[in-house]
Amino acid sequence: MPSYLPDGDPTLDVAAAAPDELTSQERRRRRLVGLLVVIAAGVLAVDQLSKAWAIATLDGARRELVGDLLGLQLVFNPGAALSIATGMTWVLTLVAAAVVVVLVRVARRLGSTMWAVALGLLLGGALGNLVDRLVREPGFPSGHVIDFIAYLDWFVGNVADIAIVVAAGLVVLLVARGIGVDGTRERDRAVPPVEDGGARG
Repeated sequence: MPSYLPDGDPTLDVAAAAPDELTSQERRRRRLVGLLVVIAAGVLAVDQLSKAWAIATLDGARRELVGDLLGLQLVFNPGAALSIATGMTWVLTLVAAAVVVVLVRVARRLGSTMWAVALGLLLGGALGNLVDRLVREPGFPSGHVIDFIAYLDWFVGNVADIAIVVAAGLVVLLVARGIGVDGTRERDRAVPPVEDGGARG
């Protein structure tokens, strides 16, 4: 004999609402992943187009834009930022590839718009420099990264670097505010579940 839940039983409401709630969460996650992909693709496109322009237009001589503060200078960088690890280009390629894989995996848990923006910027920046290491001279996997934005006399960077720095700032801000990748806040995750100690009649 089939059994029926009594009218007003909250179990019935939860069971009925659960499929719709899960569907809504999945739709939101897909929208956020789409946002991440669009931002990453935009950063990658702007980065590679700007590098192509730099190669065609600039040379090793510095062109001042804002006095000594900002200029344009074409540099083929075999290392990381500030030309660190110059002799370990292939290691940097592996690190960049690992970062891309991790970001793709983390994207499955997205539940926050700001995290989608931050990870999109980070992914686009990582891909921009990874493409250089894979296809630029002297060849795979030790290609030199194209840098052309000169900051004072400190270092020369590119659009991908800017995206990575902005992403890092957003990540620090989100972590400081206790906002997780899934959109939940730290204080909410710290609240222990309420235990029902009452007897059921």
